[in-house]
Amino acid sequence: MVESADQPKEATLVEVKLSDDMTVNPGEQFEQKSYENLVKRKKSLLARYAYAMIFLIINLIAWFFRDYGEKILPLLLYSKACRIGETGCFHTLGVLRVSLGCFIFFCTMFLTTCNTSKLYQARNTWHSGWWVLKFIILIISLVVPFFIPSDYIQIYGEIARIGAGVFLLLQLLSVIEFITWWNNYWMPDEKKKHSCSFGLFMSTLFYIASVCGIVLMYVLYTSKASCTLNIFFISWTGILLAVMMVISLHSKVNRGLLSSGIMASYVVFLCWSAIRSEPATAKCSPQTQGSGHGGWTTVIGFLIAICAIVMATFSTGIDSQTFQFRKNDIQLEDDIPYKYGFFHLVFSLGAMYFAMLFISWNLDSSTRKWSIDVGWASTWVKIVNEWFAATIYLWRLISPVVRQTKVMHHEEPVQGV
Repeated sequence: MVESADQPKEATLVEVKLSDDMTVNPGEQFEQKSYENLVKRKKSLLARYAYAMIFLIINLIAWFFRDYGEKILPLLLYSKACRIGETGCFHTLGVLRVSLGCFIFFCTMFLTTCNTSKLYQARNTWHSGWWVLKFIILIISLVVPFFIPSDYIQIYGEIARIGAGVFLLLQLLSVIEFITWWNNYWMPDEKKKHSCSFGLFMSTLFYIASVCGIVLMYVLYTSKASCTLNIFFISWTGILLAVMMVISLHSKVNRGLLSSGIMASYVVFLCWSAIRSEPATAKCSPQTQGSGHGGWTTVIGFLIAICAIVMATFSTGIDSQTFQFRKNDIQLEDDIPYKYGFFHLVFSLGAMYFAMLFISWNLDSSTRKWSIDVGWASTWVKIVNEWFAATIYLWRLISPVVRQTKVMHHEEPVQGV
């Protein structure tokens, strides 16, 4: 018998029978599961700030061992690993020992969370909880390096140079990806119906800031005609700015001025930072104009630099999407909000990076108090980083054109046949 179309259909409520006197509504069960996933997601997001705070505290511990450890912790001088009467646990080696402890901790976290993908997995609970146990592991990780002979710590220092370089590369790719995203977001789009006025305003602002930065560096750091190295650094930075602007406006590229303007400001900042890292003994170094004895400006600059290290590590660690091959995967409700393994891997590399900044990339000499990332090694690392950043950005601009040209040349013979 066929029911008429006008006959109302009775709504049925599906119930799952658990026992004789208890039933559960599937809708309520789904809501409860969603709520549990939401709570776990919030814990996971809060956990990353806890790890960043741990990283900040370890940075301060490394600074303490470098500048004041020898006076406040003299008992460590009697350790065999620290060499009696020497500074094997302070200054440069002290920083490397603390850095190694930080590396061990975050490397352990990386190995125990690298395959986590869902919020209901036990590894997610380990990443977001068990803080007492992780605190014990952290203490052990920081103590163990002080019993390792100094020769092995020197070897770790050499490895840390490579790890710090890898960290700089990851950070650079993350910055360029962010610049690309911002440019795509504010570019005029018919689908999004965005106004390009804000994008034009920001691109103009960034280019004005970049040009002003170039002029200001010429005024401050090339007061003498003999400052040829600074003149070269600044002039080459200006050339890179012009090249990026011309290529981004080329008809075949047509990327607009916003991304190149942001990148220009970043390149100018790297150049300024490199010149500021020149040692005080250099005749054109800006360090010679300061007291260099830990004035309040030096202390504030030092603390800002440490916070910048933590922020750079944190922002790179949570940006795992930049380094994924499949970026269009749909985020499910029970998926973790960020890749835990990559997050801890970046922090382990960040441990090597902050060690290099504290010792100015030099394993053989100690840096002065309240200084960070000062020396010719630091200067050249930043200059190379600047040139590398510009090279990667320019390649990302022209690579689509190069690929398109290759495809066209490959298709022409096929069409001829």
